[in-house]
Order: sequence, then structure tokens, then C-alpha cells
Amino acid sequence: MGKFNKSGKREMPELNTSSLPDLIFTMLFFFMIVTTMREVTLKVQFKVPAATELEKLEQKSLVSFIYIGKPMKEFQKTMGTTDRIQLNDKFAEASEVQDYIYQERENMKEEDKPFMTVSLKVDSKTKMGIVTEVKQALRQAYALKINYSATQRQ
Repeated sequence: MGKFNKSGKREMPELNTSSLPDLIFTMLFFFMIVTTMREVTLKVQFKVPAATELEKLEQKSLVSFIYIGKPMKEFQKTMGTTDRIQLNDKFAEASEVQDYIYQERENMKEEDKPFMTVSLKVDSKTKMGIVTEVKQALRQAYALKINYSATQRQ
């Protein structure tokens, strides 16, 4: 049987760093592709209600968001403290929702238009009247796929 012999001093080999820039560039490129930036500046504050039966949206590119809630502090002097509708980056009335949906549909590919979903992000303390007005406008615009944003109830 052979003997294990400690002859001489062994040194740790140097780490090969020649492929490190390629690895870092690949990771950077990956995160740039995967990460999406928020396109809308929120002007209303909302706390979505809690629910038990939740379903995650598959294709977020087919979703148009409508925000309903009280204006942020910096907008309360001009817009008041009552619940407001936000479409993209501006405040709107329920009568403008129909035009917004038509515009969003025009920006979509033809094959994606039937799969368009409207997601309502509504504050949990918002009165149902404004939500009903928005739903009526969506019905008139033939936007019949409606999603309500919510968090998981514990």
C-alpha cells in the first residue's frame, strides 16, 4: 500500500480571471432584458383590497391599468381629496375611459387585441359609484375582460 507523503510546500493556483468580464457583461445583459421599469408615475394613492381567490396575470403587455384612489398629497390642492381616476400619467374623468381604451387598443398588435385585459387598481376605501362609472365606460368600449388587483388575504 502506498504512503501519503507531504513533500514540499504546495501553493494555491491563481484564479483565472480572463473570462470574468464576459460573465459580468452576460449577467448585466440578462438583467437589462428581464427587468421592466414602471412606465406610469402614480398620482393617486391606493391600498388594494385583500382577497382569497387570486390569479396571476400571464402577459402583462396585454394589460392596461386604470388607477382609482385619492390624489397624492402634492395634487390635493388642485384636484381635491375625493377619489380620482388616473389613466397613464394624467387624471381623467369616467367619460375619458372609453377613449383611453380605444387608444390602448390601437397601440396593440392586431392578433393581441382580443386578449386585452383592463386591470383596475382601486383603493379599498373607494366608493363603488366611481368604479361603476368606469365599468360602464369599459362596457361601452367593449373592454369586457376586467381584472381587479388585490393582495393575498392571510
